[in-house]
Amino acid sequence: MRIGLLSDTHGDPVAWEKCLDAFGEVDLVLHAGDVLYHGIFNPITEDYNPKRLVELLNSFDHPVFFARGNCDSEVDQLALDHHILSEFAFASAGDIKFLVNHGHKASYEELLRMASRAGIDVVHRGHTHVPEIRVVEGVTFINAGSCSLPKQEDGIPTAALIEDRLIRIIDLNTKKEIIKGELP
Repeated sequence: MRIGLLSDTHGDPVAWEKCLDAFGEVDLVLHAGDVLYHGIFNPITEDYNPKRLVELLNSFDHPVFFARGNCDSEVDQLALDHHILSEFAFASAGDIKFLVNHGHKASYEELLRMASRAGIDVVHRGHTHVPEIRVVEGVTFINAGSCSLPKQEDGIPTAALIEDRLIRIIDLNTKKEIIKGELP
């Protein structure tokens, strides 16, 4: 089972295509929000083209789940075939249960309580644009970083891939693993 995790595309179709290229064939994709709009505090990149990203997302023929980010709006939903306006998305793949949330409202503590009550294995969140893998009380928190507007010091665009319980955060420019972890 191969699961692609990404967040914060911010209207960049090139970033989406880089994620799919780095993932290879996937069974499921989980997007932690900020899909189309760049946001008032982010620069408009040269690849910003939300209409093109809508075309690519609407033609994507694998299961994909989205959580609403702080830049996602009702007008964005009008263009997309996928539902992007739920604060939380839940999915499962094999024996792994996922909770997807953008991360701009709910704290780690709130998400941990929710995950523990629901038997969630992985919480995937975005918002910070900084990649991270953290295990707290048996729940794995993954932030895939941002594929379009990375904010960590090295400025590398990233996404994450889970395969056979191995988690890899991938540099989208080189397709090399930069952080790895394993599900408990």
